[in-house]
Amino acid sequence: MSVGLDRSEASATLRLEGSLTIGEAAELKAALLEALGRGGALRISLAGLTTLDVTAIQLLFAAEQAARRADRAWGLAEPMPENLRAMVLEAGFGRLPLAETPGGGTQ
Repeated sequence: MSVGLDRSEASATLRLEGSLTIGEAAELKAALLEALGRGGALRISLAGLTTLDVTAIQLLFAAEQAARRADRAWGLAEPMPENLRAMVLEAGFGRLPLAETPGGGTQ
């Protein structure tokens, strides 16, 4: 997994690339905590992500809940790739805990 964090004063975009499975859970958690600690809106880019598992989905759900409690804007930087949407559905989740529209907040 590769993680990038693009920051401005008003927002941050966390770019996730490659495979995101239980083996990368600690790295994902650290990246989410850093991004959430920055303040401002947070966008997640999944465009370069090839795989995600239940552990990754659970961490994203937890991060979404933390953003909501902090009254932070939270959403996808771009539409979720169809291959990831299929993985989320196969894992038994109705949706990933991010807005389905680019730049939007939670649903």
